Amino acid sequence: MAENKTKSTNANVEAYIASRANEQQAMDCLLLMALFEEITKQPAKMWGPSIVGYGSYCYTYGSGRTGEAPLAGFAIRGRELVVYLICEGSTIDLLPKLGKHRMTKSCLYFRRLSDLDTSILEQLVSNSIATLKGMYG
Repeated sequence: MAENKTKSTNANVEAYIASRANEQQAMDCLLLMALFEEITKQPAKMWGPSIVGYGSYCYTYGSGRTGEAPLAGFAIRGRELVVYLICEGSTIDLLPKLGKHRMTKSCLYFRRLSDLDTSILEQLVSNSIATLKGMYG
């Protein structure tokens, strides 16, 4: 079985942001860091080369594959920021209230944090963490 590529590292979060973010993204990343630290009560930690993660959980898929991943996290992806979320059930109803974004299966993309209602983002992240804890303990 292939080894997981996304693992917790000792890389410096601030150095990652400085190397990848434009000025607006850097400011938004600082705000996201404060939001995620408040929600998770965990410090920021790099996961792989490009994910700023908070906390962790262990998972086992139906295939038997196991691993560890951050409970919450974000990354800089070109001109966009991405927040990693599990968004299902009634949580989906929050998305139209969030602001200018696009959502894929587990990635919430946006250009500027000011385009979003941060109280809704906070609910989405909190709900995602609760879902992950419910699924994986």
